[in-house]
Amino acid sequence: MTPPQIVPPVFILVRPQMGENIGAAARAMLNFGLERMRVVGPRDGWPNPKAVAMASGAGRLLDQAQLFPDLAPAIADCDFVFATTSQRRELVKDVVTPEYAMAVARALAAEGKKVGVMFGPERAGLENEDIIRANATVSVPVNPEFPSLNLAQCVLLMGYEWGRQGTSTPAVVREMARTELANREEVERLADHFEERLDAAGFFFPETKIEGMKSNLRNMWGRLGLTRAEVQTFHGMLRQIAFKLKKQGD
Repeated sequence: MTPPQIVPPVFILVRPQMGENIGAAARAMLNFGLERMRVVGPRDGWPNPKAVAMASGAGRLLDQAQLFPDLAPAIADCDFVFATTSQRRELVKDVVTPEYAMAVARALAAEGKKVGVMFGPERAGLENEDIIRANATVSVPVNPEFPSLNLAQCVLLMGYEWGRQGTSTPAVVREMARTELANREEVERLADHFEERLDAAGFFFPETKIEGMKSNLRNMWGRLGLTRAEVQTFHGMLRQIAFKLKKQGD
């Protein structure tokens, strides 16, 4: 049996106030492949020219956005709904991180379930009447003395977590800039060269510590992950220093 296609969550902007924030939210959504926006009771009407101007290349997302007069019909087809909020409410409700929320969203979507994420108006966020309709709330661990996030920032955080968990992109990628990593033999030759120059300069002293000092240096070279270009640069530096010192001694 073919598994159901994973349908990304729908992002629901509840009573947004500024068109610019709606447009910025659209851009943030499209950055992470999210194209299902619903707008509930926007203060300045819909469509909104300021939202279109701010959306830039994400204008088509606004063209496809669904408009609702109130929240109930906007979430009626959702099997699970998250409510984003920066405040602790007097409600018995699970409070989860964006990371956990989007992990749950992916698991539900893999089962063919529809997930919605609600974002409140800029001034005060979602009201209790909105939050009671959600299955869980999402809270970002921000500075408690300044917890308020801009609407588009909140959308970006949730979109990022959705996108991050659906990609195999490694956590670290090293750009090699038209070079490649030095192999172990090249690194060993550099270590030999350094030891030779340091030995000539009388660096290794006293006798009882020489072995440990050389081991520490070898460990450093092995840990650095040098490129071939960097190895050649170090060799050139050492040769130039030796040349200058020799010339001064003549």
